[in-house]
Amino acid sequence: MDSLLVLTAIGADRPGLVEALSGAVAAHGGNWLESRMAHLAGRFAGILCVRVPAGRVEALEGALRALETLGLRVVCERGTVAQELFRTVQLDLVGADRPGIVREFSIALARRRINVEELTTECTDAPMAGQPLFKARAKLLLPAGVSEDDLRGDLEAIAHDIMVDITMG
Repeated sequence: MDSLLVLTAIGADRPGLVEALSGAVAAHGGNWLESRMAHLAGRFAGILCVRVPAGRVEALEGALRALETLGLRVVCERGTVAQELFRTVQLDLVGADRPGIVREFSIALARRRINVEELTTECTDAPMAGQPLFKARAKLLLPAGVSEDDLRGDLEAIAHDIMVDITMG
């Protein structure tokens, strides 16, 4: 039987870090399933999910710990397959940047037990506005019993208060 592992990795960004990760996974019979990686403030930051034969998990964990000699710290957690049924909803948000935007929306999501499956954010220069523009895209998992209309009402109230635009689909 195979095991799912969720890995997070961080270190000073330089060429070869993804190769080192993928080499360790492949050397232990693992299959790289999905990942998100980015250069953030001079650091390499990544999260990935791999499937590995159950009998090779400990050896892979040891190989990943050994990557610290390259300046890459890897944390490994055993994963599971979610059993609850969810509906997926895409949320896009755009507005003038200010502290607390993610917090305001995450409170509303947590109240309704909505899981954030994926979240990407960025600050960019707003054309002709002279101030940073905050953009977020989230893939949300709505549990049974939560309607998109109720969620939309909650989020639109927040969007109005903090002056951001949202779209859901």
